[in-house]
Amino acid sequence: MRVAIVKLSAMGDIIHAMVALEFIKKRVENITIDWIVEESLAPILENNPDIDNIITLNLKELKKSKFKIFSVIKDVKSKAKQDYDLVIDAQGLIKSAYVAKIFGKNVAGFSKNSIREKLASNFYNIKVEIDYAKNTIDRNAKVIGEPLGVEITKEDILNKKPFLYYKRNLELNSCFNIFRKNIVFVIGSTWASRNYPKEHFAQLSNMLKENVMILWGTPEEKRRAEWIEENSIYAKILPKLDLNSLKELIDRADLVIGGDTGPTHMAWALNRKSITIFGPTPVSRVYQTKINRVVKSKSEVNPYKLNKKDLSIREIEPKVIYDIAQELLY
Repeated sequence: MRVAIVKLSAMGDIIHAMVALEFIKKRVENITIDWIVEESLAPILENNPDIDNIITLNLKELKKSKFKIFSVIKDVKSKAKQDYDLVIDAQGLIKSAYVAKIFGKNVAGFSKNSIREKLASNFYNIKVEIDYAKNTIDRNAKVIGEPLGVEITKEDILNKKPFLYYKRNLELNSCFNIFRKNIVFVIGSTWASRNYPKEHFAQLSNMLKENVMILWGTPEEKRRAEWIEENSIYAKILPKLDLNSLKELIDRADLVIGGDTGPTHMAWALNRKSITIFGPTPVSRVYQTKINRVVKSKSEVNPYKLNKKDLSIREIEPKVIYDIAQELLY
C-alpha cells in the first residue's frame, strides 16, 4: 500500500503529526509512506526510518510573488508522479488540500466541522471527524490513523519512542558543559505575543546557575539573545544552527525551556525534559507528561479564534518556571 501524507508546515505541526508514523508502520503490513513538505522544513523528517520518501515543495514562493503561482503549480504536478492508494491531508488548509488532490484521487482529511478552512474538506472523499478544540497531537493521530484503520491511543502516544533522527555534528560539543546541567532557552516564535520577555529569561538564567544556551533563528531573535547574554552570568548565545544540528542540540540537553514553538516541541518528540510557556495559545497543543511540563498565563484562550494581541505571557514570573526546572533537573 502506497500512502502520502501532506503536512507542509510549520515545524511544530509537522512534529505533532510525525508521532503517528511508528504505529502505522507497526500495524499496517507492506505500507510505504511518503511525506510532502515545504522544502525548508524537510530536514525535520530526514533520517526517520518510518518515512520512505520525502517530497519537497516550495509553496512559500507565493508569499514573495503571486505571479509565481504557475511555476509553483507546475512544480507540484511534476512531482505528483507516484500512484498512491491514499493521500492524507493532515494540514487542513485549502492549499494543502489542493496539493493532496494533485497527488492522488483518493484523499482523506478533516471533516468540515473539524477544520479551520472549511472549504478544504470539499477536496476529500474520506472525512475524519474530531473537534477542532481537541488536543492537536490527538487530532493529527486520528486524521492520519483512521483512514488506514489504525487507532492510535493516548497510551500509545505517551509510550512513544523518540522519533526525530540526526547525524552527529562534532562542532556542537563545545557548546556543552560536563560540569553543569545544559539548558536550552528557546526565545523566539512567529508571534511576538508568544515570546517570553528577554528580561525574564535573563533573570531565570541567573536563578538556574547552569550552562544556559540561547537558541535563535532570526536577526531579531539574535538581538534578544545578545541582550540576555549581556544581562546574565550563565547564558551564552549558540551559533546559528541548521535543523539537523538543532535536533541533536535538543536531544543532548538536560532541559529545554521556551514558548509554544517548534524547537520546544522537539523536546517532547525526543522524550527530553521540557517546560513550555503558554500565553495566547491553548495548552491543548501539547501532551503534558512527567518530564514535559507546561506553564500557562492567566488569560483565557479561544482555540477557534486566537488573540495575537494577548500579551499575558509577560505576566508569568520566572520563579514559577524556576521551581518546575528544579523539580525536573534534580
